[in-house]
Amino acid sequence: MRTIAIVNQKGGCGKTTTTVNLAGALAQEGARVLVVDMDPQAHATLALGIAPEDVDDSLYEVLINDPEQGAGTPLSSVVRPWNERLHVAPSCIVLSALEQRLTADRTDGRTERLGRALEEVSESYDYALVDCPPNVGVLTFNALRAAGEVIVPLETSDFAIHGVQKLLETVALLSERIGHDPTVRLLPTLYDGRTRYARETLAEIRSLFGDLCFDTVIRSNIKLREAARRGSPLVAFSKRANGAVDYSALAVEVIALDPGFDDDLLPVETVSLGGDREREVTVEFRGDEVGDVRIAGDFNGWIPDKGVASSLRQDERGRVWVKVMHLPPGTYQYRYVVDGEWCEDPENPNAVPAPVGGRNSVLVVS
Repeated sequence: MRTIAIVNQKGGCGKTTTTVNLAGALAQEGARVLVVDMDPQAHATLALGIAPEDVDDSLYEVLINDPEQGAGTPLSSVVRPWNERLHVAPSCIVLSALEQRLTADRTDGRTERLGRALEEVSESYDYALVDCPPNVGVLTFNALRAAGEVIVPLETSDFAIHGVQKLLETVALLSERIGHDPTVRLLPTLYDGRTRYARETLAEIRSLFGDLCFDTVIRSNIKLREAARRGSPLVAFSKRANGAVDYSALAVEVIALDPGFDDDLLPVETVSLGGDREREVTVEFRGDEVGDVRIAGDFNGWIPDKGVASSLRQDERGRVWVKVMHLPPGTYQYRYVVDGEWCEDPENPNAVPAPVGGRNSVLVVS
């Protein structure tokens, strides 16, 4: 089971939105997903249609007792199903009392309770996504110790960049002290590509953090709020909404980052036309107001620009991004990632509906 903590001490950056909608997108791909709500505000619990006041047993009962004493409530006994593949371990306001209690506890095991609880259900799920509170307290440290991976939702603003630098320092300090080094990646959120400020800030984020950033960018989308009000991931009822498309793209990236990743798990097909001699294939994307262009498809595991030679040139019509690939004969599906937004090729009329929403462009190599 891959355990991923969604962390940022800043509120309003999209932690809960990311937890719930990434979980929904992964479940849509066939994964078994557990959402672990470590925030006493219980927003992830609410966003999956469960009223915290109606919860009899929550994570509080699981984490209140030291598991070494053998008196803890099993995590499986508090888990509630949202559907067959998506479950939630709910939170409630009393979890804030647990934080105070664990803060006063000076034993080493106080930050290991979530990890031990998750061991019990590790065979039942492919992913555990942990929604953390908007601070770096003992509940967040439990999540960081339990997680092999960390996603930091990062609002595209200057203040958010400053805050995330401090958070990365905290994670590095934790790694040094306890010998646990989770992989950290940043996810730009609340992005409005219509504004120059947002485009410039995104470019600054990519310049500062480089490969730490996901290629996917989560655009501002009111339907994500509507989904939370419905108690549902957006992909469950509106696959073509920008928010659903973005989180489906993020799910593909997350799946591809698994060391045991198999291209066959992705919902795309490559159809061979015979022969195995590779051809040099060149595609171009034009856009004067664009800062970054990458290409992803079933030819490179949907990892943007993997195995692709890229260059940028200027002609009489403006800026042109050139992508060169070496591919054997066949039919391929692909999309561009333009300033973090996944889109079909505007100059290629051949496209098919994508399983996760939107359309994939089709490239035929003869």
